[in-house]
Amino acid sequence: MSEPLVIGTLSSPSRLVIGTGGMRTLDALRGALVASEATVATVALRRVSPDVDGSIYDLVSELGFDLLPNTAGCYSEQEALKTAELSREAFGTARIKLEVIGDERTLLPDVVATLAAARELVRRDFEVWVYTNDDLVVAQRLEQTGCVAVMPLGSPIGSGLGIRNAHAISLICEKLSVPVLLDAGIGTASDAALAMELGCDGVLAASAINRALDPQLMAAAIRDAVRAGDAARRAGRIAPRLYAQASTSHVGLAHLALE
Repeated sequence: MSEPLVIGTLSSPSRLVIGTGGMRTLDALRGALVASEATVATVALRRVSPDVDGSIYDLVSELGFDLLPNTAGCYSEQEALKTAELSREAFGTARIKLEVIGDERTLLPDVVATLAAARELVRRDFEVWVYTNDDLVVAQRLEQTGCVAVMPLGSPIGSGLGIRNAHAISLICEKLSVPVLLDAGIGTASDAALAMELGCDGVLAASAINRALDPQLMAAAIRDAVRAGDAARRAGRIAPRLYAQASTSHVGLAHLALE
């Protein structure tokens, strides 16, 4: 990567953020975390199973990851605020990934409640990374509230459908000054590469890795895809054309010399 990913007080050499939910075992999670070469991991405070042996928190800490608690599973502003405060008390960090869900089946965000919760959390001195839809105006409003990162979805959480509206994601990346990370919808490595090519500063991957047949191998693939997409964006792609254009000029061709 050309530069570290800097969001609020956090700095990471990787532009990949790993979601820890849904992994079958802690050993599988360990393998994926190590293979990803990421340094930031999200943990849903309300979705940690007490039946699992060991602790996700202990594992993340052991591997030296920065913890990004999130409010996954919250369906109202007040739920999200309470969860964020519990997280700050439990982990000693003001960093929070804000999610306020508006629909149980699609897990799409409630943008009205999200905006209200973001505004209040910023007032309470949280560093807010915020999950939202792919609407440019909503993303701009969230930036204006003081969120340190805006995280539009590519498609619904866990769907693996990839980026359904590349134009919308590209616009958000172009117009916002704060870091933009693609959040939700990643299904495979090519989705992550596309997100970076569109201008995203980073990618969050959870289900794509945790539900893969080989999570460790998928983590490595998405790691490399994020790097490749970032390099491709910085390299500057050629402009799309409607017709062919030869890669070499006609100067010096044999038939021209004979004329």
